[in-house]
Amino acid sequence: MSSELETRTYRVTRADLVAYANASGDQNPIHQDEQVARSVGLPGVIAHGMFTMALVGRAVESWAGPGRVVEIGCKFTKPVVVPGGDDGVDVTVAGTMGDPADGLATITMVVTCGDEKVLGAPKAVVRA
Repeated sequence: MSSELETRTYRVTRADLVAYANASGDQNPIHQDEQVARSVGLPGVIAHGMFTMALVGRAVESWAGPGRVVEIGCKFTKPVVVPGGDDGVDVTVAGTMGDPADGLATITMVVTCGDEKVLGAPKAVVRA
């Protein structure tokens, strides 16, 4: 029988985006400069897609335990818009773990920012 997992919420700020850009080498200005982001049609500065996926990975590891994640994936469907200032924005990860089979279990997730789903078909496979 599937089981609901405790929802995880992560606050994302512009400072997080700067730190991620420095760590990843992805210095695309749409992740740091409001004017550049808007000039290319975005609603504002957006989080890196892989940063959002890292939050999903953090949630999955918190549910499954260290070293148990086998596979993780999603489609990037909506940007996480991060306002200026210190308030940031919340990204919420909710999950349901399916029944284990052959020592593995699949976690299906819903990842939202505000009222919008920001990732399509996010799922992970973990060691049961």
